[in-house]
This record gives sequence, C-alpha cells and structure tokens, in this order.
Amino acid sequence: MEYNFTAIEERAKQFWEANEVYKVTQIADKPKYYVLDMFPYPSGAGLHVGHPLGYIASDIYARFKRLKGFNVLHPMGFDAFGLPAEQYAIKTGQHPAITTEKNIDTYKKQLAKVGFSYDWSREVSTCDPNYYKWTQWVFLQLYKSWYNKDKDKAEAIDSLMAHFKQNGNTNLNAACSDEQETFTAEQWATMSEAEQQNTLMNYRLAYQSFATVNWCPELGTVLANDEVKDGLSERGGHPVVRKQMKQWSLRITAYSQRLLDGLETLDWSLSMKEQQRNWIGRSEGATVFFQLADGSGNIEVFTTRPDTIFGATFMVLAPEHELIEKITTEAQKAEIDQYIAYVKSRSDIERQAEKKVTGAFTGTYAINPLNNEKIPIWISEYVLIGYGTGAIMAVPSDDDRDNAFAEKFELPIIDVIDKSDYPGATRHDKLGKMINSGFINGMEVPDAIKATIAKIEEMNIGQGKINYRQRDAGYSRQRYWGEPFPIIYKNDIPYPVAESELPVELPAVDSYKPTGTGEGPLAQNKDWVNVADGGVRETDTMPGYAGSSWYYLRYMDPKNEEQLVGKEALAYWQNVDFYLGGTEHAVGHLLYSRFWFKFLRDRGFIDTPTDEPFQKLVNQGMIQGRSNFVYRVKGTNQFVSYGLRKKYETTPLHVNVNIVKNDILDTEAFRKSSPDYADAEFILEENGTYVCGWEIEKMSKSKYNVVNPDEIVAEYGADCFRMFEMFLGPLEAGKPWDTKGIEGVSKFLKRFWRLFKISENGQPQLSDAKPTDAELKTLHKTIKKVTGDVERLAFNTGVSAFMVCVNELIALKCDKRAILEPLVILLAPFAPFTTEELWQSLGNEGSVHQTTYPVHNEAFIKEDSYQYPIRIGKKVRTKIAFPVQATQAEVEPAVLANEVVAQWIGDKPVKRFVFVQGRIINIVI
Repeated sequence: MEYNFTAIEERAKQFWEANEVYKVTQIADKPKYYVLDMFPYPSGAGLHVGHPLGYIASDIYARFKRLKGFNVLHPMGFDAFGLPAEQYAIKTGQHPAITTEKNIDTYKKQLAKVGFSYDWSREVSTCDPNYYKWTQWVFLQLYKSWYNKDKDKAEAIDSLMAHFKQNGNTNLNAACSDEQETFTAEQWATMSEAEQQNTLMNYRLAYQSFATVNWCPELGTVLANDEVKDGLSERGGHPVVRKQMKQWSLRITAYSQRLLDGLETLDWSLSMKEQQRNWIGRSEGATVFFQLADGSGNIEVFTTRPDTIFGATFMVLAPEHELIEKITTEAQKAEIDQYIAYVKSRSDIERQAEKKVTGAFTGTYAINPLNNEKIPIWISEYVLIGYGTGAIMAVPSDDDRDNAFAEKFELPIIDVIDKSDYPGATRHDKLGKMINSGFINGMEVPDAIKATIAKIEEMNIGQGKINYRQRDAGYSRQRYWGEPFPIIYKNDIPYPVAESELPVELPAVDSYKPTGTGEGPLAQNKDWVNVADGGVRETDTMPGYAGSSWYYLRYMDPKNEEQLVGKEALAYWQNVDFYLGGTEHAVGHLLYSRFWFKFLRDRGFIDTPTDEPFQKLVNQGMIQGRSNFVYRVKGTNQFVSYGLRKKYETTPLHVNVNIVKNDILDTEAFRKSSPDYADAEFILEENGTYVCGWEIEKMSKSKYNVVNPDEIVAEYGADCFRMFEMFLGPLEAGKPWDTKGIEGVSKFLKRFWRLFKISENGQPQLSDAKPTDAELKTLHKTIKKVTGDVERLAFNTGVSAFMVCVNELIALKCDKRAILEPLVILLAPFAPFTTEELWQSLGNEGSVHQTTYPVHNEAFIKEDSYQYPIRIGKKVRTKIAFPVQATQAEVEPAVLANEVVAQWIGDKPVKRFVFVQGRIINIVI
C-alpha cells in the first residue's frame, strides 16, 4: 500500500477525537509536566509557516514527556482582545466578537491539520465573559491591596486602613506614589470620604493618577512606547502626542527587587534574563536637592555618581517637568514652548535612541550644593520624566550624553576623575582618583561615592537611595474591544463593583470609533454608563496584556465558576514546567505574568512552592520569508530572467512565492495573478525557464512571501511539514523558509513507510525472527541519539538521526517487528499521524501516544573495534581498525607494516610512535 498521508491523517484525527486521546485529568500517582505555548492573537490572516515552529517543538516535547510516563498538560487558547479586530469593526461596523470568533475557528482548523496534542476541552479565550470575569476579579484584588515593604509582600487594604486608624501613616514602610505628607490617626479620622479614598489611592496596587501618555487622537487611545515610531502609531501611521491623562496603573514597581531576585532561580536564557534586568534597571546612588538661585525652591535629582557632583556644570530637566513653566524666564518662553511642542510628538524610546543633540535654556540657574557654583538649567529630550526625578545634574566630563550636550551648547567641562592609573578605562567605569572635588580629592571612586553620600546626608540635602528604571504599568485604554473595568464612580470617587456582579460585560455601542474627547467608545452607551444612585461606570478598558498575565493558571481549571483556579488543580499542576514563545514578550507579557503570580501568591489566592510561573523558558527563532523577485524591463511589460537581467535596465518586483518552485516562475500563473500582468512577456534562460531572484526578508503580505501551512500540508502531509520545520535548523536560531529541502523529508517518510511492507488490506508484512546484531545496534544507537536530542531540544539533529537509521535498516533489509515497532514509538512525537496508522496496523490496542517510550541498551551499541586515524607528518594519511581493547604492543607492528604507512615513512627512521587508546596514532619521523 502506498503512503497516502491524506487518508492516514483523517483516520488518526477521528481516532484521537473519538477516544479523547489528548484529554487530560489529574492523576495523583503520576508525575505532572506542564508544557505551554504562548497563546496566539487570532488575526484575520491566519497562520503562516513561521507561526507553528514553536508549537511543533513544544508538541514534540509534550508527546515525548507523555511517553516517558508523565501526565502532561498541553493546552491552547487565544489572546483574543486586540486593536486589529477593533480597527476592522470601525471600518465595517461588524462587532469584534464576530470577527474574532471567525478567526479563532480558522486558527483551530489550521492547528488541527498539523496534529497538535492539545486538550481542547481546556481552551480559553480572553474575550469570553466567563474568562474575563476573573481578569476583572484580579484587578479588584490589586485595587484592594497595598505593598508592605517591611514584610516584602502585598496585603489587604484593610490592614492599611487599620494602621491609618491607629497610627496615621507614621512608622509606615509602604510602596506609594511619591512622598506622602505625614498625617496622624486623629487627622485620618477627620478626613472626608473623598480625602480618605484619595489617600488610599496613593497606596493601592491598582491605582488611578495623572500620567504622561502617548495619545493617538485618530485611534482614540493611549499607546505603549513600543507602539510608537517616529511620532506615529505603529498601526496606521497616525500622529501621536504626549499628554497628561487620568489613567489606571498597576504598581509593579513595588515588586522590582523581587522580580530581579527571582531571575536567579529560573532556567531561562542569559539574554532573556538580561533584557528583564535592563528593563527593571536597578541602580544605587543618591537623591540630591539643588536650590534655585533665586531661593524660590529646589530641584531634586537622582544620581548614581554622587562623587562627580563637583563636575556638575549645568542641570537638565525632562521637558514634561512640573517646574518648567514656573522657572522659565519671559525671554526664553518662546524657545521653551517650541521645544516642548517638538518633544510631545516623540516616544520615550525614540528620545533615548536620538543621536542628534537638542535642548533649550530656561533662563534660570540653580546652586551646586557642594561648591556653591551657579549653574544653568536646561531642558532636553534625553532626560525622561519617568526615570528618577525627571531631572539630572549634568557632569560632561564623566557622561557621554552630558559631554555631547556641553560641547553642542558650549557649556563648561570640569575633569573630576584622574583615570591615568587605569589604562583603557572609559567614562562609564567607576575607576580613578578624584580631582577638582574638594573634600574627596585623592579618594578612589568607590570611597568617594560613600563619602559624598555621607556628606549629603549630613547636610540634610539628600540621601542614599536605590532606584529602578522600571515604571508602573499603564492599565487604561480608550478602546472598545477590551475588558471593562469593574469600577463605578460616585461623586468622582472610584468604587469597586461587588464581586458577585462579575463579569461586567461589554455593552453594545453605536460606534466603535474613538470619541476624540479622551473617553473610550463605551461612553456612548449612556444606559450602561449611568447606574443607580447616580453612579457612573468607568469607560476605559483594560490593556491587551491583562488577560495574558494569568491565562496559564486558568488552563489548570478552566471550568471552575467559583475560583480563578481550584486548590486541588493548583496543588497538582503548580506552575509551568516548560514555556515556549518569542523574545518579543521579554519585557511585556513575561514581566507582567511574573508580577501577577507573585501578587496572587502574596495574598494567598494561590498556594505554590515557588512564586515564579514559568520555570523553564525557551525562545524559538523566527522563520523568515524567502522572497522571490521578477525583473521588469523599465517602460515595458517585459520580464527578464535573473541570469539575463544585467543586460537590461530593470525594476525588481516582489512576486508571490506560491507560484514559484525552486526559484522557477510559473509564467502562466503569473499572468493570471493580476490584470496588469495578463499580457506579460518573458525573456527566458537558454533552457526555457524564468529564474527568479531571491532575498531573505521578514515574512509579510506586502512582500508576497507568506506561505500558508495548509498548502504545505495538502501537498506533503502534516508529518512532513512538522519534521521539515524542525529540520530547518536549531530551534532557537533564526532561519529562512525554503522548501528546497522538503522533498528529502518527504522521501524519508515514504521510505520509512515501505519498511513495513503494508499490504493492500493494510497489514504489515513483518518477521518475528530474532534481530541481527547490526539491526539491534542501529535501533539502539538511534534511540539513544534521538532521546538525547529531544531532551536538549535539538530536534533538527533528531530528524537527521531518523534518516540515518532508515538508510541503515534498508541496507540491512530489515523487516523485523522487534526493530520496527520500537522505532514507531520513537518517531511518534515527530510524526504523530504516520506512527498512529502504523501502530494500529501492527495490531496494537490504544494509541501509540499513550504507550511507553523505548529505552536504549548500551550493550547493543558498544563498539568491538575502533578506526584509528594514523597521523604522519602532521596529517592523517589513513585509518586502520583495531579491537577497542588492543594495546600499543599489539597495534604498533601492524601499523608499521601497513602498506600506506610504509609508503609515507619511506627510509626515514621512526622517532616516536604515539598511541592514544581509542583516539589516535601519531608517528613522528
């Protein structure tokens, strides 16, 4: 029987579904293993061949662990809230839920074709009210919590209120918004309801405040920094401005140190950990107050280098700093206003990346507190309001950006560190002796830092401090398609809705367009907004990361209507053992998920051995597109083949890769692809073909290089597609998509199939005879190699090992059941359809994916002899086999008598015969 992958796949899918092969339950006496993919946003375009790379890898690993005796949880769901569905709704008027449901259906059909072992009974979708009920519930718990720094954990807000009632805010060590004015218990008792709530808002882990945000009027929403490029929204290219808006935020900064410390316990790549460390940005230094020269106030700065304060020759404020309007002189006002207008169109990322030096002088001066020198105050985009205090003391002799600024605007530069004893030291290195620095002259930098902090604290003009670059996470979006906030305002005071009223569901609206006023589309539905007793609902919605910050917990217990996750399920599954996804989520989803997990554990909502959700994380590389080009002769509709293009003046044009095979264009399909090309003429190669050019680029519609996996599966089969994706290269490396090698994988599967001699009635014609030593050696070395490869996630070399194995078995004319049946199990994680068919045809009951993984026997692999490389005159001249236990006394005469060796030695005497057992023989002449 020929290898008919289409029929094989259909039978396997029906069998798996009918027998619930991938359904997972808690089995107390079986060890658990939780394998998770970063769930996808269901876009209208569906999957392209780059998307399944990680899914296939995790599926192989999940199947492998299942065969090794683990109870494997391997679920899938959809991160379904998102701006694309809302933008489509604005254009068409179609509700985002309809679009999203259709897209999810497309994704599920595509995923089913590839044969993933997902337990679909555990599917979650973040836009399902039954799911986002619990997203809203977590928000309420954050709102009802504060962070106790003394206990280094979150607590219920009731304990904070009890502290206020008894002590005011004295002797309180809490994470809060800026410095809070001290109040007594008596003052707390006399505060109005509004005053008490405003005070509590400064301590809540989910809180509301005014913040500078990236506002896009056209999209009608706030955008994250990474959603803005060159002053325009990444999606749609609309203008973006910086403005102050009232926003909900999550106080992730309370967890900054714990997020850093937790990285040490995780099996993640060094680069991924470093990205999170850099984002959190821990730095030790001091806050210092510089008094304004006119005595009207002071400016607080944070510096990691207080030792360089004597070299501070000017100050720079962020353009958003609250003091700018107050301190700018009339003569400088126009210049300052013009500069602020320029900065408003730029994101923080763009400002930090800017190489051009820009700034404006306020006209005002401050006093350097340690040398009493008067220094000018400037503003510049390279200082961010969100880091430190939004103001810096500029030391141009010891900071690259300050130096460039000083040179541009001709400001003084005073050397304060002599690095002559440290050749090669740069401005960034904390090395050298202090000079021109008053009482710290002659000190080494580390000692000078300590001495300066002590002096600042003695003078009561500042203090030593640890600072973090990470800012609190913005949590408001002025969009429709997101989770509604479970918040009602009464007299402008936000109150949480009762938990019994969750979920607060998205209402219908007349238009999904932004209102343009800063309110989200939900504000249009007055019947929904206005509630009893004069209350008004919050009309912002939650951001995209809300639902993805805890979804891994819901998979454990997806149908629980009473709890986010039940205690029994959580006690069994605990956390994710193996998480696979892209590096683009390093400082977004991964950081927020770690924060939420720690918070939920702090408050006792989850009880786990560790406070980290993802123990092992692997980032798969990106599959890039391999674009093809045709070359149009300028001014004509003639297209010249790649090899002839230099004879003409041409314009390269992207061509749909799906009408190109091995870089040969299907010219008729090209003519049919567009009316513009209907009468296209071709200048062909001598062999009559049109050869396309090619280039490796990001896979995208605009480059016509998107390949639909459905088409590959239809042509070659799902198992071939799975194995080919793994065969492309190491999992974590980027790689181009190129179908040239897929024929080799296809041939391998056909050759593997033919080993079983399947008759027309579907029965394999195998022998029950005892295997030969050579057959056993091939099987067991393959088991050892593939097992090791899978454990190391080296799936590409695992595929190669299977190919070598099949070639050897064909050469041995192997037809032994004792050899081929274990091989079916070994291949099952890679090729689940083919192996299921063979397993059934061999007369086995149940599924091949529920049996036991084979174990290699070292005795069958052990080599009896070893091919020694014989090196003469620094080069290997030949190889000679000897028994592995042979000694030098036994080997040496035979080597010297060898015809090839004798020819290379000639008449020269052998000075030394070096014998390294099991490795090499070296003859020195």
